[in-house]
Amino acid sequence: MAIQLKEINSKKILTEATGYLDIGFTHSLNPYSGCAFACRYCYVRELPIQRFKGIPWGQWIDIKKNARENYRKEMKSLRRKQQPVNIYMSSATDPYQPLERKVQITRGVLEEMLEYPPDVLVIQTRGTLIERDKDLLVELKEKCKLIVSLTIETDREDVKQIFAPYAPSINKRLEVLKKLHDANITTQAAVSPVLPFTHEFPKRLKDKVDYIWIDTLTIGDGADGKRSLRLKMPDLFVENHFSEWYKQDLHIKVAEYFKRYFPNEMIRVSKQEAFLK
Repeated sequence: MAIQLKEINSKKILTEATGYLDIGFTHSLNPYSGCAFACRYCYVRELPIQRFKGIPWGQWIDIKKNARENYRKEMKSLRRKQQPVNIYMSSATDPYQPLERKVQITRGVLEEMLEYPPDVLVIQTRGTLIERDKDLLVELKEKCKLIVSLTIETDREDVKQIFAPYAPSINKRLEVLKKLHDANITTQAAVSPVLPFTHEFPKRLKDKVDYIWIDTLTIGDGADGKRSLRLKMPDLFVENHFSEWYKQDLHIKVAEYFKRYFPNEMIRVSKQEAFLK
């Protein structure tokens, strides 16, 4: 899959949090625009940044080459104003998509965070490249509240191939989650969106996570399932004989199932204030 790359100077790197992120986060941080993982269910496909792009999702990436400089400048300004800074990285891209290995925009931002740490940082990714930055994360967790949230939407590789064929394998993600957890970094498995999984899924997360975050396509796409509907996700589930996994109350059933294996306080469901506790 050919990808159009473009280096840009962004005006800002921190965006005030609204909508789904208005649960304690003050800002989102997206080191890139666009995402090479190109997951078929990604709600960003339905946002203006993609709908008016004219290039298919997954086939373009804008590299914010001045991200670390912007972060430093913006953090200095926020600290002068004595404002709290709780960052969600990232809401509309993946900070550890393959290109990051070469251009290191995310790593550069993390290096700046060591000098200008936020109060809270949640890193949301499905990229196993995050293991590369374990050294920075170990330092950073002493300076702010840090959570690494790794997307593991299923434990079935065949299901992953249908919905997210360009994303890293489930086994590799589980390995990285374990390594970060063993480094005393607070880790979270984001079962988001919930895709069909086996009965063994909770057992595979044992001793790898501090939290499990459960979300679905009907309650977690930022538009009460309307974006997922426009992306024809119900049809994709039916085509693959997964229709029983596309239910409005799926998050309730999945949470109940995981609570058989984990304490209640480890389970978080969709947009909850508990996310930052």
